[in-house]
Amino acid sequence: MSEVVLIATLASILADSAPIIFAALGETLNERAGVVNLSVEGTMMLSAMIGFAAAFVLDGYGPMLFMGTDLAPYITVAAGFAAAMLAGALIALVVAFGSITLRRDQVAVGFIMTLLAIDLSSFAGVNFVRKPGPSVGHLPIPALADIPVVGPILFSQDAVTYLSFLLIIGMAVFFARTQPGLRLRGIGERPQAAFARGTNVVLMRYLYTALGGALIGFGGAAFSLHVKLGWSHRHTAGFGWVALAIVIFGGWDPLKVALGAYFFGALRAAATTLQALLPAVPVQVFPLLPFPLMILTLVIFNSDGLVRALSLLPLGPRRFLFGLLRSNPPAALGTHFRQE
Repeated sequence: MSEVVLIATLASILADSAPIIFAALGETLNERAGVVNLSVEGTMMLSAMIGFAAAFVLDGYGPMLFMGTDLAPYITVAAGFAAAMLAGALIALVVAFGSITLRRDQVAVGFIMTLLAIDLSSFAGVNFVRKPGPSVGHLPIPALADIPVVGPILFSQDAVTYLSFLLIIGMAVFFARTQPGLRLRGIGERPQAAFARGTNVVLMRYLYTALGGALIGFGGAAFSLHVKLGWSHRHTAGFGWVALAIVIFGGWDPLKVALGAYFFGALRAAATTLQALLPAVPVQVFPLLPFPLMILTLVIFNSDGLVRALSLLPLGPRRFLFGLLRSNPPAALGTHFRQE
C-alpha cells in the first residue's frame, strides 16, 4: 500500500467513525448516569431521517430565506443536525420517564422505543428516499492541513470530524477533572450517597439522559449528512447496536470508547480493501464482515483465556493491559432510585 493510499485510508477511518463516536459517547453519558438507553439503534435511524429531511426541506427554501448568501448551505445543514439532536433528546426523555418516573424495566422501554423509532423513520421518511440533498462540506484548516502526513489525516477533514475530536477530549476531561463529572459518576455508582450530599439524582439523570440522547441524534444525522449521504430505508441499520457494544468494549471510558469506534472503522476499511483483493467473493459479504468481527473481538477481550494469557506477562505490562481492558459497568446501572 502506497503512502498516499495509507494516508487517505487513515483519514477516511477518522471521518467515517465520527457518527459512531457521537452515538457511543452519548450512550456512555447515559449509562454513567445509571440509565440504560437501549433505543440507540432506533434513535440513530430516526434522527438520520429527520436530520436529512430538515436540511432537505430548508435547502429548498434557502434562496428565499437567506437571499442566496454564502451562509445558506451551512445553516441548512446545521438545522438538520439541530432537528436530529432534538429528536434524540425526546426519545431519550421517553426512556427516562418510563424508567425513572414510572420505574419500568429500562431495557424493555428502550427496546420498544427502538422498534417504534425504526418503523416511524420508514413511514415518515418515504418522501425523502434516495433524494440528493445538502451535506457537510470539506473544511481543511489553513496551514495545519499542509503539514506532511499529519495534516491530511487530522486537519483536512470537515466540521463533524473535528467536533468528534473535541467531544472525545471534552468528555475525558469532564469525567476525570471536573466536579460535575465526578457528580455524574456518583449518581451512576452510588446514587444514595450522591443524594445524601445534596445532588438531585432524578433531575441529573433526566438531564444527562437527554444530553446523551441528543449526542446519539447528532450521530444519526452525521450518517445521512456526512458519511452515507441521503436517506433510505434502514439507513443506519446495525450501527446503533455497534455503538452499544463499543460502550462495553471501552469500559465506559470516553478514550477507550473512542478507540473502539476507530477500531470498528478500521474493520470497515479492511473489509473494503478485501473486497478489492477478493473479487470472486460475493460483494454482499464484505459490508457485513465488520459486525461479526467486532462481536468476536468483544468475546475474546472478555474471555478467561485472555486473562490467563495476560497473567504470564511481566508485572508492568500486565498492569497496563489489565487497566486498558478492564470493563467495570457503573454499579447502579439499570437500577431504580427513589428520591424521598
